Amino acid sequence: MFDINNKPPLYDPAAVQPMRDELTYVGFEELTTPQLVDNSLTKNPVETVFVVINSVCGCAAGSARPAATLALKHSIIPDKLATVFAGQDRDAVDHFRNKYLPNIPPSSPSMALIKGGEPIFFLPRHHIEGRSPEEISMLLKQVFEEHCSKKGPSISKEDYEKLVHAKMCGSKIPKNIN
Repeated sequence: MFDINNKPPLYDPAAVQPMRDELTYVGFEELTTPQLVDNSLTKNPVETVFVVINSVCGCAAGSARPAATLALKHSIIPDKLATVFAGQDRDAVDHFRNKYLPNIPPSSPSMALIKGGEPIFFLPRHHIEGRSPEEISMLLKQVFEEHCSKKGPSISKEDYEKLVHAKMCGSKIPKNIN
């Protein structure tokens, strides 16, 4: 059923699909609605949930997504992996930001570790820009070691080697015409 309160995606969904696939391939669950956000982040108060706010910008392609996937090759990882896509799943992103990051300015791409519905770590865009995936991954691994206990990696080495990082910058992606 059509809901006039849903915000349409800003970019052509087909054009950004490779950016979504990059994260889901390594085990991220896409949270496309506010209800899915709440179901994922409040179901188990003791589990850690690593949330990536994905985006079409260059630093998401060059650093954020590659860093997040690289960090998940570590021996300790969060209990759950989730992603919301800024400019695409707009209602879900707004809900996540307002409910789970209420005192943190909007930032995309960005990454958060949530436990019991509360952020215990947040990495904003300005700490992603200009850093290599390896540098960001090292930071994430430290956070995982401090707060997480699930045995990693999230994907086998052989499957990880098949991962193709989407390198397209948002400025080249057509705006949504629907």
